[in-house]
Amino acid sequence: MATAMPGLRVVIAEDAALFREGLARLIESRGHQVADSVADGAALVAAVARHQPDVVVADVRMPPTHTDEGLRAAIELRRAYPKLGVLVLSQYIETRYAARLLEDNAAGIGYLLKDRVADVADFAGALERVAAGGTALDPEVVSQLVRSSQQTAGLAELTPRERDVLALMAEGRSNAGISTALVVSASVVEKHVASIFAKLRLPPSEADNRRVLAVLRYLQP
Repeated sequence: MATAMPGLRVVIAEDAALFREGLARLIESRGHQVADSVADGAALVAAVARHQPDVVVADVRMPPTHTDEGLRAAIELRRAYPKLGVLVLSQYIETRYAARLLEDNAAGIGYLLKDRVADVADFAGALERVAAGGTALDPEVVSQLVRSSQQTAGLAELTPRERDVLALMAEGRSNAGISTALVVSASVVEKHVASIFAKLRLPPSEADNRRVLAVLRYLQP
């Protein structure tokens, strides 16, 4: 199947051998190159230094303790390589891990449940979006984060439709994607996005990505 963007160099970190092999085949079927596939966080850090990939796909829980080794490696890599795309996979919804991953900079970050990999188009789209500097959050993870978040004054001012738009932004949808999901015109989406920025007190700035800042405000624990 043809890919929507030039072939990416990908490093995979997953301790389950069968799942790791399946990920590699899926990624390569989209025209991308799996530069390396490893089974723990330390090996992931070494593989990224060696291969300089465009994006990594990492399980949250890996040896030796199977707690947050993959997540910690992902955070370390993002700080060392700010332009590296990081797509983290988790068996369960763990909002504290998602919040930790997003707290520095949400651009080029993805957090998906492993079940989402079964939908090849969704997974491939998320991988490519993250590699391009976008955000890809599992809808179920977003829902959990929203339910556990505090209601700041700016968020409380949003209308129900504006919250729908912001939730889709948090999933990594473009304005065109939001337009399709909500069955409204692109101009209506643009007006909602502008209103969201205004209510969250996010003025235009060359130094900041207002879209990312709005999502972070929305997901603030």
